[in-house]
Amino acid sequence: MRDRMLKVFEEHARANLELHKMNVKVYLNNPAGIGEHSDVMEAVQGEVDKMATHADRLEMMKSHF
Repeated sequence: MRDRMLKVFEEHARANLELHKMNVKVYLNNPAGIGEHSDVMEAVQGEVDKMATHADRLEMMKSHF
């Protein structure tokens, strides 16, 4: 059970990293097409912050478990 939980945790974090990375790519390739975000740089920063959260979680799990 432990190994499965750790694997699911890692898969979830990696999937979220990819999700937020894709959002950044969309912003970078088509910033005018994002209607709800008038401040594209703020939106990109928010996505990068979310990526950092998931990357940090992966590192913590690897170093402690």
